Amino acid sequence: MSPERHSSGPDRTTSRKWVVKVGSALVTNEGRGLDHARIAGWVEELAALRKAGIQVTLVSSGAVAEGMQRLQWLMRPRELYKLQAAAAVGQMGLVHAYEAEFQKYGLHTAQVLLTHDDLSDRQRYLNARTTLRTLLELGVIPVVNENDTVATDEFRFSDNDTLAALVANLVEADLLVILTDQAGLFDCDPRQHPEARLIPLADAGDPELERLCGGRAGAYGRGGMLSKVRAAARAARSGAATVIASGREAGVLDQVRSHAQVGTYLRPAQEPLGARKQWLASQMTARGRLYLDAGAVRVLRGSGRSLLPVGVTAVEGRFSRGEIVSCLAPDGREVARGLVNYNANEASLIKGYPSDRIETLLGYVDEPELIHRDNLVLL
Repeated sequence: MSPERHSSGPDRTTSRKWVVKVGSALVTNEGRGLDHARIAGWVEELAALRKAGIQVTLVSSGAVAEGMQRLQWLMRPRELYKLQAAAAVGQMGLVHAYEAEFQKYGLHTAQVLLTHDDLSDRQRYLNARTTLRTLLELGVIPVVNENDTVATDEFRFSDNDTLAALVANLVEADLLVILTDQAGLFDCDPRQHPEARLIPLADAGDPELERLCGGRAGAYGRGGMLSKVRAAARAARSGAATVIASGREAGVLDQVRSHAQVGTYLRPAQEPLGARKQWLASQMTARGRLYLDAGAVRVLRGSGRSLLPVGVTAVEGRFSRGEIVSCLAPDGREVARGLVNYNANEASLIKGYPSDRIETLLGYVDEPELIHRDNLVLL
């Protein structure tokens, strides 16, 4: 992966819809309460983008950290109920800080709290998409965060980088900007290797990027550089590019807009998925697993055809017809996911058999495929 200049990437000056994500360490000044001066600086830049005709959605971490400061907790608690309480307290201060600053520029804001369930249910997903798009058309700045007050460990986004990427899919953004406490993505951890070099340009979804990332998250957030690289790959599914840059650099958003060499630019290297397949790809939790043989993997990847029972070697989990399942290669890597046409017991009975045996094995036949290609997305 050779370092390239940003100028070889797509022209960001034509972008008209941005999602900007700000991390906890930036918003809360390493946990010591909200950094109002820095928030004011970002809002000034966001207001300038809005004035230039760019629709902006802000995804901001910081509710838990702000709640910790208000409650005078020095250490992030481990107990879920304490984290939820801190989020409830901190969300008040976080949203008020943004609202007060945006009002100085005559801009309205809207608080949007999302959970995993909001995006896993198809109807609620469509409702969230419609609401966000309507707010943007009205010139409102949506301030999005995970609803930590009700989210559980089992059904939550792994971090707000993931949430920001899913929001980019929802609003069909041109650009996702992830502001962090690092200057961008480096070829090795700059905290441990002073000679580390910034990677200015790469393809979102390049497997080599994950190898370069350290997995350690900060004390006040759940993500790390790995989560940002994975978020860029998610955002690329709807055609969005991603910039990872330092939120501590003055005028960083203006530099991004003016195409200056700042941070790491990750360009989408694939054709955007259709809306329904974007929803399928966004699902964080699958109800079961289908293990495929090598031939089935080749067919799915090579021709985009439906998944037939004959290509399935094993079935795991308890799922019903119409629920989302993962499709795994023989080495355990997830290659696809989709809406299954048969429940777990039925899938176990017909696995490994050709479709013309389904009626004999089950006594009936609904569909010849386990997963139809229209309900299947490659990962």
